[in-house]
Amino acid sequence: MQWETVIGLEIHTQLATRSKIFSGAPTAFGAEPNTQACAVDLGLPGVLPVLNKEAVTLAVRFGRAIGAEIAERSIFARKNYFYPDLPKGYQISQYELPVVGKGRVEILLDHGEVKEIGVTRAHLEEDAGKSLHEDFHGLTGIDLNRAGTPLLEIVSEPDMRSPEEAVAYAKKVHQIVRWIGISDGNMQEGSFRVDANVSVRPRGDEEFGTRTEIKNINSFRFLERAIRFEIERQIDVIEGGGEVVQETRLYDADKDETRPMRTKEEANDYRYFPDPDLLPLVIDQEFIDKATAGLPELPDAIRKDLVSAAGLSEYDANLLTASRSITEFFRELEEWCSPKLAANWVNGELAAALNRSGLDIAASPVSAERLGGLLRRIEDGTISGKIAKQVFEAMWNGEGEADAIINDKGLKQLTDVSEIEGIVDDILAKNPTQVGQYRSGKDKVFGFFVGQVMKATKGKANPQQVNELLKDKLRVKR
Repeated sequence: MQWETVIGLEIHTQLATRSKIFSGAPTAFGAEPNTQACAVDLGLPGVLPVLNKEAVTLAVRFGRAIGAEIAERSIFARKNYFYPDLPKGYQISQYELPVVGKGRVEILLDHGEVKEIGVTRAHLEEDAGKSLHEDFHGLTGIDLNRAGTPLLEIVSEPDMRSPEEAVAYAKKVHQIVRWIGISDGNMQEGSFRVDANVSVRPRGDEEFGTRTEIKNINSFRFLERAIRFEIERQIDVIEGGGEVVQETRLYDADKDETRPMRTKEEANDYRYFPDPDLLPLVIDQEFIDKATAGLPELPDAIRKDLVSAAGLSEYDANLLTASRSITEFFRELEEWCSPKLAANWVNGELAAALNRSGLDIAASPVSAERLGGLLRRIEDGTISGKIAKQVFEAMWNGEGEADAIINDKGLKQLTDVSEIEGIVDDILAKNPTQVGQYRSGKDKVFGFFVGQVMKATKGKANPQQVNELLKDKLRVKR
């Protein structure tokens, strides 16, 4: 039997506020355990939550970025469950009336297909604390620093049909929240976590199978591996005559497997009811306009423009819009040279150097302006692309500006036709055997002549002129 996978994701992204969603306690990462949880976060008697306006602003910005409905009236509810890291015994979240309604996100698949993934909702809620197992032999420690941290939970429609599509969607949402500045998206610090709902059904069936939820996946690689394992596990269960149990599972990266955590709860198990301490959230068009003022042009629009207007490939355009800082670097660089040359260097030599150094493009020791000065010298024929790589390496190592390096190292391209012609004549005279081979139809020998000329000129000869002269002189005269 052929099986079809059905996947929906719930993404929890920590909002970039300085204080928590219902208190003034700080949200900075890395503080000593239990030093950033105040009386409100702990739910001590007599305290009242006060909604953080900035968290609402950031949620609205995300809604606008995915073309979603923004609710003028939404409600906070209490989601009741009992875990050691949830000090109040309930989580303040949104249930029936979320602040952000239906939207959509486009993903670009490997073979160039664009697929639209529906977003059901995005609602505000507070984070729980964290259970610590590693440092306490036989015991569990509780760190409540994260309790009350503002989260935006982004719930997708079950529109994904493979682990690859799920990863592409998660990466796209990650790109958007960082692009518009609502979250740093740091997965290692827990700022961006993914829950995956996975089920399988016979191909062609309309009815969904029984789903399981894999909780708190904090890397794209683990997300793909967890879903892939769970798909195979469910198929094995069904084909073995069993039934998939609706449950929550955890992914063990060391064993590359999912394992049961608890029976999956339904909404009624949480006994949702409106939080009596919080009034309904009411926002008007003026608030929405102010919240979304200055929202940057989004990566999808820029990518399409780079393909249609600048003539770049989908591959190049996708790389150039991977982050806002890369796009801004490219935009500044293309003021100095053609878009194609700028794209080749940002995605090629610069990306490789940044990767080797472990740097973000914003920390590049060669700025867009300085790199532009180098690329201009390629376009005006002062140096070749090969020599430019030597100059770039020197610039990266702090040896100065492109023009100074070119002059100091004597790297200026040889463009005197008569001088190059003399060298070509000498090479051809010294290699009559290869000349005969080329003229007899062995075209690959042409590269030998180019290499010899470039060697003789120490790479300084203009490649285009070398090619033209060689072709002319190797042509059989009739």
